[in-house]
Amino acid sequence: MDLNRPIILYMHAGSKNHGCEAIVNSTVKLIAAKRSEQGIDTKLPVLVVSNSVQEDQQYSLGRLEKDGLCKLVEDRHIDRDFLAHVFYYGYRKISGDRESFQRYKYKDAFREYKILVENYKKANPGVAFEGEPLAVSIGGDNYCYPEMVEDLILAHNVFRKKGFETVLWGCSIEPDSLKDKKLVEDLFAYSKIYARESITYNALVDAGIPKCQLELRKDPAFELETTKVSIPKHFHPGKTVGINLSPMVQEKETVPGITIENYRNFIKYLLDETDQNIALIPHVVWERNDDRRPLEELYLEFKDTKRVVLIGDAPASELKGYISQCSFFVGARTHSTIAAYSSGVPTLVIGYSVKSRGIATDLFGSYDNYVLPVQDLKEPDEMIKAYKWVLEH
Repeated sequence: MDLNRPIILYMHAGSKNHGCEAIVNSTVKLIAAKRSEQGIDTKLPVLVVSNSVQEDQQYSLGRLEKDGLCKLVEDRHIDRDFLAHVFYYGYRKISGDRESFQRYKYKDAFREYKILVENYKKANPGVAFEGEPLAVSIGGDNYCYPEMVEDLILAHNVFRKKGFETVLWGCSIEPDSLKDKKLVEDLFAYSKIYARESITYNALVDAGIPKCQLELRKDPAFELETTKVSIPKHFHPGKTVGINLSPMVQEKETVPGITIENYRNFIKYLLDETDQNIALIPHVVWERNDDRRPLEELYLEFKDTKRVVLIGDAPASELKGYISQCSFFVGARTHSTIAAYSSGVPTLVIGYSVKSRGIATDLFGSYDNYVLPVQDLKEPDEMIKAYKWVLEH
C-alpha cells in the first residue's frame, strides 16, 4: 500500500465501541510507523471520518489528533437534520440518485480533506503526490451486517467517483453473503482487500476475487499497545478470570436466557470450585448496546462474595491492560478476545459470526472448543465444560 499520499479512513463507528477504537488507533500508528521506516513524512494528512468525534476525543484518538498523527472529522447525520432529511429524501425519490445520502454524509469530510492537503502543500512547497488519493474502509465486520451492505456499497461508490483509490482493511465477511452479486461486484472495485482471517480470505477467493487483490493479515488490534493500569481491590493479577458479555450476543441466542444462565453458572463454578477471582470487563458502552448492563446484573448478584470486581469504562489500551493481567478470559466482544489473545491469556470466545471462528482457526488450527457459538448454547453448563477443555489443552 502506497502511504506517500494523504489518506482518509472511513466507516469508523466511534470509540465507545472500543474495538472500533482499537482498530483506528492501531491503524493510525501503523501508518506512522511504516511511513517512518520508508522515510516518508509522518505528518502527511490522515483524516479519520467518524460517527462521533466527541467519543473519539474522550478516548485515545483524541490524543493521536493532538500528537498530529491524524485529524478527526464527523459524518453528517442526515437523521438529525430535518430540512436536509426532507430535501434529500425527496430528491432521491424523484431522481433515483441513491448515492445522494452518502454524498451528504461525507460532505464535511471531503471539505476537510481538501483543506488538509492544501495546508500541507503550503507548508511543504514543491511537494507533489503521485497517483490517486487513498480511502481506506475500516472494514472490521461491517460487511457481516445485511442492513449495512447497501450503504457500504453506496459510500464506496462515492469515494471512487471522487477519484480515490480504495482499500478494504481488516475485514471479515460471512461466506454465505458472497452469494449476493452486488456485494461481490462492490468488492471487486477495491484495489486491495485485507482479510483478517482465513475463512473470509478463502471465501473471497471462492467468490472469484483474484489473489493478487487479496491479502491475509491479522486484525490491526493485535498490535494495540497495552497500558499499565492500577489494579482494583479484589483483582488479583494471575488469579483472576476476566469475563466480557454483550447484549448483542444475547440477542443471537436461540434458547431465551441461556447465555446469562451459562455466565451465571460459570461464575458460581469459579467461586465454589477454584481460588480464582472474577473481573467483569465491558468493551462496548454505547447507550443502545452497552456491555455494562448484563455485567452489572452479574456483579450485583455476586458482589457480596468479595471476589468479583466490575471494571469501569476506559480506553481500549487500558482495557487491554486489565485483560492482560487475567489468568483466563471469556469474551463475547471480538476485540476483547483479541486483547486477550495478543496478551497470551488463555481465551474462550462466546462467538456469533465468522470473525470469531476465523481468528480462532488461524491461531489454533480449528475453532472447535475455542469458540462456543452462542446460537448453539442449549445446556446451562456448556461454558464450564468449554473452560475446562481449554485449561486442559
